[in-house]
Amino acid sequence: MRELLADTRVIPVITLERVEDAVPMARALVNGGLKVLEVTLRTPAAADGIRRILAEVAGAIVGTGTVCTPAHVQLSCDLGCQFMISPGFTDQLLAAAAQAPLPLMPGIATVSEMMRGMEYGYQDFKFFPAEAAGGVPVLKAIAGPFADVRFCPTGGIGLGNFLDYLELPNVMCVGGSWILPADLVAAQRWDDIEQLARETANFRGIK
Repeated sequence: MRELLADTRVIPVITLERVEDAVPMARALVNGGLKVLEVTLRTPAAADGIRRILAEVAGAIVGTGTVCTPAHVQLSCDLGCQFMISPGFTDQLLAAAAQAPLPLMPGIATVSEMMRGMEYGYQDFKFFPAEAAGGVPVLKAIAGPFADVRFCPTGGIGLGNFLDYLELPNVMCVGGSWILPADLVAAQRWDDIEQLARETANFRGIK
């Protein structure tokens, strides 16, 4: 995951309600400079939407989010995704991920969970739900004894605080849905979303 996300600072978290939105939404994000896309497996539209993005949106690096079961791992592989992100992890999930040809970023909210993930060989974790779990102060504290671990915080992150996370040396990127406001998506205002993606990608030179 660290190698895949080496040049990534912000990952849009996409929850697709309509399959027909997948391609124009992804194209707007990629054109705006956000090429790594997490499509959550929360809706019936997710799988078909991912297929369309992979087939039609050049330059998109697509992964699945809300990966919670071995079946989700198999689906991610079958779809041809390039990575998987989970809000947490179980032994069954990690066992399935170990057999998959694409990397998983498991989610943690506590140091004990992180240490258990490290026993499986993981060094990169989703920190979720970031703000509710203590946010920036917690990640600063973790950096002392676990300097080699890297995080992608997600949950409660937006324009008002995402740079606070990106300033931390143990944060490689952040994930969020603020780039896809529900009203803009509902109205299919893809040009506005592209502009918001561009502003996010270029905000204070984070790109």
